[in-house]
Amino acid sequence: MKKVILFIAIFFSIECHAQEPKEILRSIYFGGGSYGIEQGQRQSLYKLLSEIPNIEFYEISITSHTDNIGSRELNEYLSRMRSESVIQQLVRFKVPQELIRFKDYGFDAPVFDNETLRGRMRNRRVDILFTPIVL
Repeated sequence: MKKVILFIAIFFSIECHAQEPKEILRSIYFGGGSYGIEQGQRQSLYKLLSEIPNIEFYEISITSHTDNIGSRELNEYLSRMRSESVIQQLVRFKVPQELIRFKDYGFDAPVFDNETLRGRMRNRRVDILFTPIVL
């Protein structure tokens, strides 16, 4: 009897834990001077969205970044256009636009070293953070 109760307790604990929504972070990377989303990244984003049940219970935060090549004006433009490309893609995938917030950083908040090619490549991105809404 104790084994049965233990099994039930573990089973329900796993079931409850498995259904808790978690934050999900996805990054989309861009070529230098580009704000178009490549087909493979678009498909990956669509697959992710199809795996998130009840997307309406998430806040979606988009932060866009650039490397430090070019003028401030160019990088602010690229950053904004990258955000807009991702927002348009999310809306095409039926994500309600009112769930989406964005912040464009341009080259002002690099996470990676802009003195290296690898760092610049990694800074040319949009981060999408899906955060469950706590009721």
